[in-house]
Amino acid sequence: MSPPESPPVISAEDLLLAFGSFVVMRDLTFDIHPGEIFAIMGGSGSGKSTLLKHLIGLMEPSAGTVRVRGRDLWTLSDAERAAMLRDMGVLYQEDALWSTMTLAENVALPLEEHTALSDTDIQRIVSLKLALVGLRGFEDFSPHEISGGMQKRAALARAIALDPDVLFFDEPTSGLDPLSARRLDDLVLQLRDSLGTTIIVVSHDLESIFTVADRALYLDIETKTMTALGPPTELRRNPPNQQVYQFLTRSLDADSP
Repeated sequence: MSPPESPPVISAEDLLLAFGSFVVMRDLTFDIHPGEIFAIMGGSGSGKSTLLKHLIGLMEPSAGTVRVRGRDLWTLSDAERAAMLRDMGVLYQEDALWSTMTLAENVALPLEEHTALSDTDIQRIVSLKLALVGLRGFEDFSPHEISGGMQKRAALARAIALDPDVLFFDEPTSGLDPLSARRLDDLVLQLRDSLGTTIIVVSHDLESIFTVADRALYLDIETKTMTALGPPTELRRNPPNQQVYQFLTRSLDADSP
């Protein structure tokens, strides 16, 4: 992980997430540094996926700012914002693979849409990306012909097709058996360590959070704001409040911390 002195890749300042008068989260301020695996955690309904959509640029904040490499996403022109977002890859919770396409065709799609590469070069890159996620030889398979864990990895291959500097994962281990979930965690670490990719993960999977995350942000549904930010093991060892303690230990003990 890059040192904290490095300029942040993404910064949120005084972020307000709301739908009309309904406030989801308020007063969110944090930085995400280059090469960091940053987890967004909290209970159901706390706004984790909503925050992710704001960081990706799919939703404009009701107040506050989201900056990517120092530039406010919502002061850019549509073309400038689209160009910046092409440097980001997203692995959605439901994978979002096209069922009528082969794995190779799914991975090739962003390359065909956003580059002028030849068909030969695209095929070469597709094979490389599928091999990177452990799916060499599965190019001609359809999503319904492979397991859920393999579908996640195929979706990851598509997310990294354009060599993004930043990757977003929305509940990546959701619906996976424990072995497939651990394999995906290992792959996340490999991408960070080998490519220096900055990774933001929305997750409720504690084992995954403790395995991959350098730092974690906790969204508290009761106070509607962030109440913890730091290395997850440190937050478990020295929880700042009862809600964080209960979340990180899956404990209902009312006497701790």
